[in-house]
Amino acid sequence: MNYGKGGKHRLATLADELPEPLNSQVKKVKAFLGMDKAADGYSGVWLPDALARKYPSAPFELGWHYLFPASRLSIDPESGCLRRHHFDEHNLNKIVKKAARESGIRKNVSCHTLRHSFATHLLESGVDIRSVQQQLGHADVKTTEIYTHVLKQGTQGVRSPLSGLTRQREN
Repeated sequence: MNYGKGGKHRLATLADELPEPLNSQVKKVKAFLGMDKAADGYSGVWLPDALARKYPSAPFELGWHYLFPASRLSIDPESGCLRRHHFDEHNLNKIVKKAARESGIRKNVSCHTLRHSFATHLLESGVDIRSVQQQLGHADVKTTEIYTHVLKQGTQGVRSPLSGLTRQREN
């Protein structure tokens, strides 16, 4: 099973605006699952062997299915079983590139670009570098420090408290 670059689990900050769209997405997955169960030969979602043996009904339960599933069922190349896999990350990158092109952005944009932007915005908003390191899943804070070079703040990336007070008064 692939957990991302380096086989690491990642933390994700959930914006306050996302629970409603995510609940809507869960409803879509539930609808897919209903259709999938009716499909001849459907084997449920892939689970590691030990889990599949311990919980034989789990592959057919909603909680084990991908939040962002593929648009169609396919044959699992390893088992030969009919399953619905996750949405392919390569397709997501294509969508991001197309959106950038259509919005007039002439630079190369990918999901990784969004990751860099996320890290930079966290640092710009005053989140401490250790928290950003944890969010990005970096083992060493030195890897996270590369994002500080783009910050246009005072010496050594420190912003004067006066700047924050002045901005608050303007708003």
